Amino acid sequence: MYLGLLLPQTFSQTFPQTIVVEKRNKQKVLKASVTLKKLADMLNLSVSTVSRALKDHPDISESTKQKIRDLAAVLEYEPNTYAINLRTNGSREFGVIVPSVSNYFYQSFISSLEEEARLYGYSLLILQSGDDPLIEQENLKRCRQTRVAGVFVAITSSTVDLTSFLKLTEIDIPVIFFDKVPSYEACNKVCVGDTSAAVLAAEALVQKGKLNILAVFGDPRMSITRKREEAFTHVIEKAELETTLTKAYAGSFLEALTVTEELLTKAERPDSIFCMSDEILTGVMKCLQKLNLKTAQDIGVIAISDGFIPTLYYPEITYAETSGTKLAKLSFTRMLSCLSGSPFVQELRLDSILVEGGSL
Repeated sequence: MYLGLLLPQTFSQTFPQTIVVEKRNKQKVLKASVTLKKLADMLNLSVSTVSRALKDHPDISESTKQKIRDLAAVLEYEPNTYAINLRTNGSREFGVIVPSVSNYFYQSFISSLEEEARLYGYSLLILQSGDDPLIEQENLKRCRQTRVAGVFVAITSSTVDLTSFLKLTEIDIPVIFFDKVPSYEACNKVCVGDTSAAVLAAEALVQKGKLNILAVFGDPRMSITRKREEAFTHVIEKAELETTLTKAYAGSFLEALTVTEELLTKAERPDSIFCMSDEILTGVMKCLQKLNLKTAQDIGVIAISDGFIPTLYYPEITYAETSGTKLAKLSFTRMLSCLSGSPFVQELRLDSILVEGGSL
């Protein structure tokens, strides 16, 4: 008797839940598999009619369009963008490959690029290489498979073979190299004023009468490093001062911290430090804090920077500006030219300006 009473109660508690779960699962499957053909079959129409109706084609009656739109909305139909891209060989998405999105320069570049792209109806696929050429190739493969409209890339310090990049142009996917660009001539490159920024920084040190300068550059394999080093060195050497210039190289924040600490504790302390980038600047400043050295008072500091990092310190760091925001706008303009059919490759550069802080 008690068993008979318990059975209905048990079923009433569990069976409805099973039905709900099954319905939800069916809904998920249904939403995931809704295609133009399925919509057409459910409405007893041709696939072409449904396709044209969803594109608001004038040959389809308003009543038919409305029926199709209503069903598409209920089933949450979404066009298969990948299939469309393959069929039309077109896309409204750009690939952006950078070593790291945590780098403030690349953050400002991506933010500005997204704003420009959105104005023209494009979106961004943002990928990180981690400064690893193998990951960079995987990211490039993804861009190729999804048939992006174009690719913006800051290459890794170890990237040598450009074959995969150049092959994209053969399938009408333009590639714009920015910031960290290859030395290869026949490709589109958009750079900050590497030479002008280094010259401005070196001239500022000369004008301040600095005679013992430590210059911390980036990875020597990168063309950006070689150009900045050459320009900076030339200005210091031609100055009518007996200046001692010590050079060091650092590929990361930690390396900048380590090499600066080693040089400041084992040799005669320089009167100023030049930092080739924001990443190097943060490593150098960490070292100065660690050694209890005061900027300007104990040692002068100048950098090449996007402009944000120098404002985090007091006194603010004097820097030669290399703007990620401006670089993005110039890069996007060049991409639009490529998409419009420009057959020529170009290397475009931004001019730099010196922004005075109180660090010298």
